[in-house]
Amino acid sequence: MLPLTLFMSLERLNFLGLRNLAAFDMRPAPGINLVTGANGSGKTSLLEGIHILGMARSFRTQKLKHAIAHDADAVTLHGRLSGDPPVSLGVRRARDAAELEIRRDGERGIRVAQLAETLPLQLINPDAFRLLEGSPAARREFLDWGVFHVKHEFFEAWRRVRRALKHRNALLRHDRIDLRSMRVWEQELAHWSELLDLLRSDYMAQFAKAFEATLHELLPLSGLSLRYHRGWDKQRDLLDVLENGRDTDRQMGFTQQGPQRADLRLRIGKRAAVEELSRGQQKLVVSALKLAQGHLLAELTGRTCVYLIDDLAAELDVSHRRIFCHWLARLHCQVFITGVEREALANSWQSETDVAMFHVEHGRLLTE
Repeated sequence: MLPLTLFMSLERLNFLGLRNLAAFDMRPAPGINLVTGANGSGKTSLLEGIHILGMARSFRTQKLKHAIAHDADAVTLHGRLSGDPPVSLGVRRARDAAELEIRRDGERGIRVAQLAETLPLQLINPDAFRLLEGSPAARREFLDWGVFHVKHEFFEAWRRVRRALKHRNALLRHDRIDLRSMRVWEQELAHWSELLDLLRSDYMAQFAKAFEATLHELLPLSGLSLRYHRGWDKQRDLLDVLENGRDTDRQMGFTQQGPQRADLRLRIGKRAAVEELSRGQQKLVVSALKLAQGHLLAELTGRTCVYLIDDLAAELDVSHRRIFCHWLARLHCQVFITGVEREALANSWQSETDVAMFHVEHGRLLTE
């Protein structure tokens, strides 16, 4: 029996001091929210603010102080999630502060993991192409987003792996290796890595089916395969790999094999998919990956995520845009979509779909 869907949406947003956006109090619709405006008007900044509110980081800059408006001392973001009772979230970053202040229902000291768990987000923007053409790090982050939200043991295993890896790498850089300490951290790393790999593998067995079904509707592609690679020889235990690789790892100054090298590989035949697909096809494959994750989250946990989609019309023709929007509507989740042309956005939905329209003009958010 599938869990009942717990539909949570942002019912109110208050942003202050975010880039070129004037302060606003927004009441978005629980479903589809379309945001139009000229290039540079502030549309993407709105999505960025929601992303910071749910992830405590920007998708546009590594340093949050760069997201603060030039004439402001801080960026302050508040959101309220629907529910019984509603959940309030707050993120503040002062220009002269070293740390980010995060609150949930007024409580201070909230961790980033707690924030991400409260507001699951999926971002589809031009940078999403990194899932195909970028380094494995982007694909690991994508994979771990899914595992984090459906496997309760994941975060502790992930945290332990990072800790053990950090200590082993530090020991590798010493002039003389403390063999006793090295063995302790290798055993710790191997233990938690095996659990992390198991959680990732279990998730991928379910995700691959969801991805295949989603892609079939968006872009039927013969011969495309999605495979998970754990980061070390599948025929060997990691502890054995670590012990036998100490000398080469020491020469390199870091651990070369392990879950930190895991990857998702998309191929058509024997070639990387990115080498075979057009730009438009790549966007549909990336979109299928993201949509499938949202669908699987709802299926396994009963929770929905919020989608942030920047410049929907880019690289998608009208027919594929409509198919994509049809899939979004079927997910019954909250969506924020930006675009330059109002008609291109509004005409992509079926007539029965409720759509809320907003417009950004010279940094001011207006309701249509």
